[in-house]
Amino acid sequence: MNTNLQEIDSQLAEISNKYMELTYLQRLSAMRRGLVCPSTSKEYKAALIEVQRLSAPLVAVLLPLFLIGVMVVLSASKDAPDRIIESTYKEIPPPPKFDDPEKPMERIENTIEDVKVDVHVDQPNVEDVKPVDKVSPQPQNLNAVMMTKSPVMLRNLLVDSRGPEKRWEKIRTRGGDTNTEVRVMKTLRWLKKNQQPDGSWLNNRIAMTSLAILTFLAHAETPGKSEEFGETVKKGLEYLLAQQTPDGRFKGSDGHEYSLPIATYALCEAYGMTMNPNVKVAAERSLTLIVKGQHPSGGWDYNVKQTDRDDTSYMGWCAQAIKAGYMAHVEVDGLDKALKLAVHGFKKNASPAGGFGYTAPAVNHGMTGVGTLCMQLLGGADETEVARSMEVMDKWVPSFEDKANGINGASLQYYFYYATQCRFHAGGKRWDTWNQQMKKIYGSAQKTLGKKESGYVDHKGMPQEIGWWENKDHHTDRPVMDTCLAALQLMVYYRNLPTTSKDALKAVEGLLPSSTETGDIVVTAVNL
Repeated sequence: MNTNLQEIDSQLAEISNKYMELTYLQRLSAMRRGLVCPSTSKEYKAALIEVQRLSAPLVAVLLPLFLIGVMVVLSASKDAPDRIIESTYKEIPPPPKFDDPEKPMERIENTIEDVKVDVHVDQPNVEDVKPVDKVSPQPQNLNAVMMTKSPVMLRNLLVDSRGPEKRWEKIRTRGGDTNTEVRVMKTLRWLKKNQQPDGSWLNNRIAMTSLAILTFLAHAETPGKSEEFGETVKKGLEYLLAQQTPDGRFKGSDGHEYSLPIATYALCEAYGMTMNPNVKVAAERSLTLIVKGQHPSGGWDYNVKQTDRDDTSYMGWCAQAIKAGYMAHVEVDGLDKALKLAVHGFKKNASPAGGFGYTAPAVNHGMTGVGTLCMQLLGGADETEVARSMEVMDKWVPSFEDKANGINGASLQYYFYYATQCRFHAGGKRWDTWNQQMKKIYGSAQKTLGKKESGYVDHKGMPQEIGWWENKDHHTDRPVMDTCLAALQLMVYYRNLPTTSKDALKAVEGLLPSSTETGDIVVTAVNL
């Protein structure tokens, strides 16, 4: 009887064990034992089922954690700084040098060997570069840079005019010489040596970095193209992108915010020459501020604020910025109208006797060059205000003194930055006379350090001379601003096209700005 009871208890215990809930560790232990059994056994099959049951809670926990981690990584990547990544191009030999028609090569102060090193710039094979018609306006973290159209030059003429294959032809035919190009190369190397680790230049970092970038771009030095200066330009552009705020302004700007239109000018030109989407987005932000800040009169005031004050000096940078943006196809509403309306703004400060004033009409003021050049760029070169102002500037002569020519104002080199371009666009005797004086005076005024003293070594490991300018202007950020403005004048031969040239007529065909609500202005293709 006892035996039967024991057997019944044993069977009941066995049945109870089958329906008893095992702990998680007990199930893991049973699963491990079953997995080592033969694959045809009951224990092995039960272990496989247990694997499926036990893995479900683990997946339910790990999968959401994994997805959250992916979202965190993607979110962090959006805040990464925009970068200008260069492309690689096939190199071709530099163009041959020419003999200065006015001075034999052996009489130039630099030796033939020095000139060859100074003026050498590697140029991509244009046939290998596929044109880019459209790019996404959305910013991306990594983007290749491609050489393409220039916004300051007329479209499709960058390689012909700024690139080394045609540069020497432009220098020779438009009044430059080997010595002017040697001075330019010394300047570019001085700028590279004095770039700050963060990519900027002192002291007003936004404005000075922008002027330095414009100086390099004038010589067709871009990321992915220039071995010696490509990285310098890339770092400068990345600095501007990092300092721009979402509304299009820039951190640490000067009190009157001259840095805004100057930086916009540099970004627009950089986009036209690289087609980098990040640069385009930045240019659009800042250019939108300038277009919206234009007065109904057509002018601008400090900080692009709406007032009745039309400041010719500030307007000059705004006008150059909107023209550069227009030629680069930067997409901003109202840009066409702003181009036309700006001519009215400059006319407001024009004197009936000739010349432009600072915030009102004035005779023989330094702002005469500002108003004249901007009207030339904006389509008003045939206006009487321009003709009379050119007559006023006929009395001016290049100078690095703080007072000369009887000019009203205290910033001669700033005025001459505009006057040189005005004369170049006018051409003829006006340009020839000015150019001959400018080359001599600017050449002797440049400060230089020799190869041993400079501490500069180029991309080929060769020591080079560096040079800069320091003038006596009262309103300047010395020496970067002095240096850039002087160098840009010595690059006018290939940086700009004369507005009277046949190439200019062909390049702007069909690109004339539309009319504005304030009335039409006669615009001719040669003036763009």
